[in-house]
Amino acid sequence: MKILHLSAVRNWGGGEQHIENLCLEMAKNHSEVLNIVLCRKGSRFEHRLKKQNFRYYTSPLLSNFDFRYALKIISTCKKESIDLIHIHDPKALTLAIIADHFYELPPLVFSKKTSFPIRQNKGTLYKYNYKKLQKILCVSKTTKNLTFEYLERLERLKVIYHGTRIDNKSTETPFRLRDKLGLQEETVIIGNVANHIEAKDLETFLKTVRYLVKEKKQENLHFVQMGRFSRITPVLQELIEKWDLEKHISMLGFLPDASNFIPQFDATLLTSENEGIPQVIYESFYHRVPVVSTRAGGISEVIEHKVNGLLAECYDHRELGENLLFLKDNPQLIPTFTEISKNKLLKGFTAEKMAKQTLEEYKKVINGH
Repeated sequence: MKILHLSAVRNWGGGEQHIENLCLEMAKNHSEVLNIVLCRKGSRFEHRLKKQNFRYYTSPLLSNFDFRYALKIISTCKKESIDLIHIHDPKALTLAIIADHFYELPPLVFSKKTSFPIRQNKGTLYKYNYKKLQKILCVSKTTKNLTFEYLERLERLKVIYHGTRIDNKSTETPFRLRDKLGLQEETVIIGNVANHIEAKDLETFLKTVRYLVKEKKQENLHFVQMGRFSRITPVLQELIEKWDLEKHISMLGFLPDASNFIPQFDATLLTSENEGIPQVIYESFYHRVPVVSTRAGGISEVIEHKVNGLLAECYDHRELGENLLFLKDNPQLIPTFTEISKNKLLKGFTAEKMAKQTLEEYKKVINGH
């Protein structure tokens, strides 16, 4: 079985990590599947693929309708005798549909990785209801429910949680956070791993810091934020200066293998306004670090409030801050939270389980079910 994975994004994020995890797990446990990736030329995903033992192709992509990428889909399908195309972002879906109008492509499967609702315009509805699109794999029940309303052939929808790999976890880092940042051992480190994109709502992250430090006078907290800088980074840096938070927050930018730093956190804080289910939650579960988060996307499907973590409504920095204070004031709950979280991870959210479920859907599509 030959699967062609399509990625049309420029940067490296959770969606690309999903492709990597899926392909590596297939190679490990399902040798009958050959996974091939077509990615954007010059993208960070291409640089990542160079380091892995993957078969991959690249194509330039300067616009949403760059025909060179569509032609590359066609030529790769011909050359590799592809059985099924797994599409991982909306832009790649558009280009696959364009290609299918010029060459009879194999069946299409699409992974819906966010909880953004489908836009109700003619072009978008045509794309998601395209006749060749046989399965839509939703990252969470929330994603499925948001997608459900606008689609025909609802039997195509299937929830498959994105799992995390267990065999690659490490605590090796190039430096120790407390040493690099000059923090005392009694300082509580609150960590966040997220690229600087709107969906992560890092302004609420900063508001939470301000609430705890300035209003609640929690001087012994230090917040560490890791993630690729973007055009919104200067706005965040201006807020840090405006609110006089420089001593209480460190924005470290992109760090390779940032998840290896998670064991150095006392807690992980997520303030997203839109999510599928971020990998940093699974990584925190694995390393037994408690999670305080918004209820964005499918997060409440893996974290139950005051059972294995603490949840707040999106944008509610005060509730997020109070949850962190509750955790700080009740340290005896942390071992219970983290034990439940790790057991939940190992039972239901591994890359092994994700790959097995995805392969079952591939077989159904190829066999016409």
